[in-house]
Amino acid sequence: MEQRFEKMRDERRLPPKVMEELVTKISNIGITKKEFDDICDNVVDSYERSLVEPGEAVGTVAAQSIGEPGTQMTLRTFHYAGVAELSVTQGLPRLIEIVDARNNPSTPTMKIYLNTDIASDRNDARRIARNIEMVLVESVASNVSIDLLRQAIDIRLDPELMEDKGLTVDVVAKAIDEKIKGKGEVEPGDNVIFVYPANDTLAELQRLSEKIREVRVKGINDVTHVVIRKETDGYILYTEGSNLQDALEIEGVNPHRIYTNNLREIYQVLGIEATRNAIIKEAMNVLNEQGMDVDVRHIILVADMMTVDGNIRQIGRHGISGSKNSALARAAFEVTIKHLLGAGIAGTQDPLKGITENVIIGQLIPLGTGSIDLLMNPNVPAAKQKKKTT
Repeated sequence: MEQRFEKMRDERRLPPKVMEELVTKISNIGITKKEFDDICDNVVDSYERSLVEPGEAVGTVAAQSIGEPGTQMTLRTFHYAGVAELSVTQGLPRLIEIVDARNNPSTPTMKIYLNTDIASDRNDARRIARNIEMVLVESVASNVSIDLLRQAIDIRLDPELMEDKGLTVDVVAKAIDEKIKGKGEVEPGDNVIFVYPANDTLAELQRLSEKIREVRVKGINDVTHVVIRKETDGYILYTEGSNLQDALEIEGVNPHRIYTNNLREIYQVLGIEATRNAIIKEAMNVLNEQGMDVDVRHIILVADMMTVDGNIRQIGRHGISGSKNSALARAAFEVTIKHLLGAGIAGTQDPLKGITENVIIGQLIPLGTGSIDLLMNPNVPAAKQKKKTT
């Protein structure tokens, strides 16, 4: 066995991961040498048959394989995995968001795991959820009005909401004071806060009143709602809204298992490799939930093209298609006149290395047999045939 494994490693006909899995699986089972050799031969044969043929139009096949089932996808927004309070975009709209690399997805959400020592404690989960969920002044105030008699802004706080969010009057007053930065005086009372602006004109009162409503008292930006759900791993937090950078800094959050569906955030916080993996995961999730059987290699090709230069780029005229070296290829996609005019003014030369530009001018395309140049050298004399020995 070991000799055969060593020989296979030396030949490098299998990837290291497949090789190690093969060794692990068949080292501990009782089989004959012939059965062992048959298994190894079948694995190598299956792997080599699964490889793409040289010259294969992988982009065209990937586009067809994703696009054909994509025409049958739904256009609805579904409720998230049994959590009634949250909804998430699925189907074709979500797939479009992924390949467009949108800065702001329509339903950003995070899945937050807690540290193992507190994952089973609901009170800890509730405490962390309170620290994550963004609370504005208007969220805990029953009324925010202008008191013309006092020339002040009157903020009436709801005791039940304050208790539910784990807040006190002093905490709210301090948040308001930090926001207005000396432009007024904050006076807390019994479930009421008065703010006296330095300039007590009516216009200033109205402007400051609107500003105070939007003051963030607690939590992290953009996360408007948090749902706690009990699963096999303990309590998990699902959020409406996403802010990966700030969520990672919350005490009690497991930084190795937190996940967001916002690709741009993943790119900014975790880098391009994490973004590539997220594109593959998100796209496959969308297709699998719709019952679409698409080979993951097509999605991997799309993800590789979107992230190949270290930045996340959309598939479209503002991304991959619009940044091709060939002016003819860019013109063939969209805004034809602009690209041809720009190339003509600049005196751009087209090397004709791609598919589209060769189709346009009627040349053989560099795919399949067209990707191979002539190998025969006519200047080399034919080798003399050896005389057959009798």
